[in-house]
Amino acid sequence: MEERSNLMNMMKLSIKVLIQSALSLGRTLDSDFPPLQQFFVVMEHCLKHGLKARKSFIGQNKSFFGPLELVEKLCPEASDIATSVKNLPELKTAVGRGRAWLYLALMQKKLADYLRVLLDHKHLLSEFYEPDALMMEEEGAVIVGLLVGLNVLDANLCLKGEDLDSQVGVIDFSLYLKDIQNSDDSKHDPGINAVLDQKHYVEELNRHLSCTVGDLQSKIDCLEKTNLKLQEELAAAVDRIGSLQEEQQQLKHQNELIRERSEKSVEVTIQDTKVELDTYKQSRQGLDEMYSDVWKQLKEEKKIRMELEKELELQIGMKTEMEIAMKLLEKDTHEKQDTLVALRQQLEEVKAINLQMFHKSQNSESSLQQKKETISSFEGKTNQMMSTMKQMEERLQHAEQARQVAEGKNNKMKQELGGRIETLQQQLSQMDNQCSILEKELKSEKEQRQTLQRELHQEKDNTSLLKTELQQMEGLKKELRKLQDEKQQLEKVCEEQEQALQEMGLHLSQSKLKMEDIKEVNKALKGHTWLKDDEATHCKQCEKDFSISRRKHHCRNCGDIFCNTCSSNELALPSYPKPVRVCDTCHTLLLQRCSSTAS
Repeated sequence: MEERSNLMNMMKLSIKVLIQSALSLGRTLDSDFPPLQQFFVVMEHCLKHGLKARKSFIGQNKSFFGPLELVEKLCPEASDIATSVKNLPELKTAVGRGRAWLYLALMQKKLADYLRVLLDHKHLLSEFYEPDALMMEEEGAVIVGLLVGLNVLDANLCLKGEDLDSQVGVIDFSLYLKDIQNSDDSKHDPGINAVLDQKHYVEELNRHLSCTVGDLQSKIDCLEKTNLKLQEELAAAVDRIGSLQEEQQQLKHQNELIRERSEKSVEVTIQDTKVELDTYKQSRQGLDEMYSDVWKQLKEEKKIRMELEKELELQIGMKTEMEIAMKLLEKDTHEKQDTLVALRQQLEEVKAINLQMFHKSQNSESSLQQKKETISSFEGKTNQMMSTMKQMEERLQHAEQARQVAEGKNNKMKQELGGRIETLQQQLSQMDNQCSILEKELKSEKEQRQTLQRELHQEKDNTSLLKTELQQMEGLKKELRKLQDEKQQLEKVCEEQEQALQEMGLHLSQSKLKMEDIKEVNKALKGHTWLKDDEATHCKQCEKDFSISRRKHHCRNCGDIFCNTCSSNELALPSYPKPVRVCDTCHTLLLQRCSSTAS
């Protein structure tokens, strides 16, 4: 009980800290955000509370991924999460899969919805949790209500590269202690905070309810559309049933006509036999044999009729199969033509890329030459500036020496010639003027020196920039080499694609030949009609009349009626699995066609 209340309080604190810190920094969260990491740790502890230990070959195992897998069965929207978690190769344990599932559910903003679905089916959760577990009690519903507030935040979490299997789920209380110290000042108005939390919770619930109402309305519209479609299909089915009943009545009428004709033919044969019995009483045995032959012929005709009906059904099935094959071959030809067009477009794009890369390489080489020339000119200027600096320093030294010499002369003249003060003063004034002039020259030279130093610094910066540009040019050369390698690879791919195109052309030609064969077979099936028994009175080839001893036989290829001698050949046809009876003319034609196709 105390553990549940502690976990409940920790969950409230973690959600509060996460929302406050996210709103202060921005609503998008990364996987390195500490409050978000602590929220997942607390959530993992809440899901692990009261888990039953499951026995396996290794030993007892406690994993909270088991109850989370139920969400896929209860809520079909969570199937994408389950498949993506199972397809991650880095995850090898159930704990890692459970953590990845929580990450993806938070990114979809449906963590609260999925856990609410689990809590609505507690009879399924009882297989994984003890009766006093947090998820089985009222605290679970409270946690789901708190998780609704996280839908305000946007999470951008990357699962690749993270070791979710070996992470240690330890709660860091320092984050919450800081939050508690900061929140001590605002304890005087807990009622307002509670009202604001309830307001946010109610707004989120209203948003969820509006979403569910919209989903239900869309489902109702879909059901109405499906009902209309089903009614239309029912009407069409009723019409088909009526047409089928009419066809059935027509077939019954045809069967009755065939029965009447057969009965009439039987009556005629019976009358003939009676007349023969009256006239040929002496040859009673021969007549009995003839009578038995007639009955056998009748049975054989019935069998032949059954076989013909079966053959008709087989021909209808073969026609449908041939039509389906024709459609499939047409689809294949269209798809192959589309692939040919796409491959040609790719070839043109590759050629354009190669031309662009060639122009870029020429431009980069010309810019390299220009930059090398500018670097050489800058180096010459720097050498000239250094020589001018040395000359200016030498002039400064000479001026200082002249000044020292003049001062010495002035002192000696003061000691020796006291009487010539006026002349000396005049000379001194002249010397002072010269000194001021020299000082001005010194100042100008110093200023020139400073300007030269500045120009030197600028030229050094320019040289550094040129060096960086040289490095960039070397990088461009490497990229050029890479692009040339890619060009070679693309040329290889182009050659392979051309070979594939040639193979596709061969396959297309073969498929066209097959289509022509199928069309010829269809023409043969549609062109030849099955001749009825009543329409033929003599053999089509030898023109001999049919009798009781000379029976009628159908050719399975052309459909005409022949005698036994003119239709004694048998061949395998496309519409028949076994060799069947064929007339002499069809036999020779089919043999010639087989020999031409084999060659």
